[in-house]
Amino acid sequence: MDEDTSREHVVPGTDEELSGADVRGYDFRGSFDFDELLESYATTGFQATQLAEAIDISRRMQEDDATVYLTFTSNIVSSGLRETVAHLVREGYVDVIITTSGSLTEDVIKTAKPFKMGQWNADEEALRERGINRLGNIFVPSDRYVWLEEYLYDFFEDFFAEEKVRTPTAFARELGETLDDEDSVLKQAADNDVPVYCPALTDAEVGNFLYYYRQGYDSEVGIEILDDYDSLIEDGLLADTTGLIAVGGGVPKHHAIMTNLFRGGADYVVYISTGIEGDGSLSGAPPNEAVSWGKIKEAEDNYTLVEAEATLVFPLLVAGAFAE
Repeated sequence: MDEDTSREHVVPGTDEELSGADVRGYDFRGSFDFDELLESYATTGFQATQLAEAIDISRRMQEDDATVYLTFTSNIVSSGLRETVAHLVREGYVDVIITTSGSLTEDVIKTAKPFKMGQWNADEEALRERGINRLGNIFVPSDRYVWLEEYLYDFFEDFFAEEKVRTPTAFARELGETLDDEDSVLKQAADNDVPVYCPALTDAEVGNFLYYYRQGYDSEVGIEILDDYDSLIEDGLLADTTGLIAVGGGVPKHHAIMTNLFRGGADYVVYISTGIEGDGSLSGAPPNEAVSWGKIKEAEDNYTLVEAEATLVFPLLVAGAFAE
């Protein structure tokens, strides 16, 4: 093999001129401009560019007056993203919330007792002996749940007084009406008439305390989920345009795209996820997979996936697409 042939293997070369934008990041010379930093993400590459796409799609949701669904798992409320979600609801950027039971319980706890910063590499046995629960690098003392049980028992008595079987949306709304904390997601949702759907309401302390309440106080109480499912589907059918921002996966994410299936799919979709596609799970499934099911509409640049941990990128998405 001669030198020219060898070189062609190593440096094949091309005469093709690509039409894409030049890769270029933010220029930190001069005064700093946060908006320009976010705009530079579009040409930074990797997940920065995905975030720029997410910001653009979220802006288009608002321009098209879409009914915006926000879905998230309970760890979002465990973290400082609780305040970010409350802001979106308070300012009228969100029309529908779908979340998990832990979001409700932890939102209530935080109205009275804060969570505390801890460490990832804590001594788990020692924490257990001290009555401290660990969520990543966040510590939650067990006395929070003792307080929650007393709070919910008082709430249950009023909540089930006239109707023995209630829905999760009614639970979230009436619970939010009892709270006095401007950073509470449930309070903001109740004040701004944003329904909070929680299909798996029993999958946290709410379920534990409902079990004890029914065993010890009123065997006739219950939670009905199908009425909420009807409402979620029917309201989606009435919407001219829908947009979905899914922070994390699980039941909330799937509930949003599944109920949008009835209207032919969601129009705009942003996923923020660390899930992997390779295991075939819903949590790791990218938006184009949902297109194959008819849960997301196929259109030009109407969906994207940001593969990143939410506490890093969700505030940037809100800052770029929703904050004035």
